[in-house]
Amino acid sequence: MSVVARFVRHVVPGVIRPLRVLWNEVIGFFFIVLAVWFGASAIRTAREINDTDPGSLFRALISGGFTLVLAAFGAASFWKARKINRS
Repeated sequence: MSVVARFVRHVVPGVIRPLRVLWNEVIGFFFIVLAVWFGASAIRTAREINDTDPGSLFRALISGGFTLVLAAFGAASFWKARKINRS
C-alpha cells in the first residue's frame, strides 16, 4: 500500500466527520431562522383574521404549518449533527 493511500485512509475520515457535523448545524440554523421568519408571519396573519376575507384563515394555517415543518427540520438537523458527533 502506498504512502498516499495510507494517508488518505487515515486523514479523510477525520476530516469528513467534522464537516458533516458542521454542514448539519449550518442547515439546522437556516431552517430555524426560516421557522422564526414564518412564525412571525403566522402571528401577524393570525392577528389580521377577519370574517370578511375567507383566505385569511387559510393563510394563517399555511404559515403556521410551514413554521412547524421548518422547525422540525431544523431540530432534526441539529439532532443528526449531535448523533454524528457522538459516534
